Amino acid sequence: MTTLDFQHTHLPALGKTVLRLGLAPNYGLDAAGIRAALDDRGMQYVFWSPVMFKATAPLREALATDRERYVVATGPNMGFWGGNMRSFVERALRALRTDYLDVLQLNWLGVASWWTDGTVQAMQAMREEGKVRSLGVSIHNRTRAGELAAESPLDQLMIRYNAAHPGAERDIFPKNPAGPGRKAVVAYTATAWRKLLKRPRGWTEAVPAATDCYRFCLSNPAVDVVLTGPKDMAQLDENLHALQRGAMSGEEEVWMRRFGQTVHG
Repeated sequence: MTTLDFQHTHLPALGKTVLRLGLAPNYGLDAAGIRAALDDRGMQYVFWSPVMFKATAPLREALATDRERYVVATGPNMGFWGGNMRSFVERALRALRTDYLDVLQLNWLGVASWWTDGTVQAMQAMREEGKVRSLGVSIHNRTRAGELAAESPLDQLMIRYNAAHPGAERDIFPKNPAGPGRKAVVAYTATAWRKLLKRPRGWTEAVPAATDCYRFCLSNPAVDVVLTGPKDMAQLDENLHALQRGAMSGEEEVWMRRFGQTVHG
């Protein structure tokens, strides 16, 4: 993996190359910080929801300046029917004042949304109409995610993946090999909700920093984008530093996996 490959990824369904660290602007970063992330720090992939009020105006401004530069991934908090998927898209387009969404996804599939003929057909219809450019899901069920990776009309999977929860390496990634039909993979919870930043009982070695957690995820070529939800500019810059540090060495990865197993256990 070259430095360029480590820092950027190409999303074939969208025809866009983006920074591999994506922004989840719902963990404290204020509007000024979001503008800085998009304008000054070069972040392009944004996981957005209309309830992320602080993010709407900065994102709308960025899209107005250069729409093709950015990727907006979004979906309703609850996606149970085709009608509410369509109404959500219409509201989101109006809120962002854009002609299309890059990724429309069923969020937390199996819990807060359903994979039904109605929801899937509505999503496909909007992709054909050009209102959305690609389709995805966020999902915790790795077995189901592996099935969707192997055979579905989806373009993308948003999954939990970190050193404490590496099960996607067994259940999802092998069913989503490189080549035609591969789904883009977006990982979240890189720090396992900050559990990977705390020293577990009995651990005497170094404790990872946030950059180590992001580098672990980014070092896996099966992962395209890793989301980060910084609370302020200091955290944003710290997390972005993971891209400059590059992929983990074999020794670092062994240490990170051992730490993750200790945290999980």
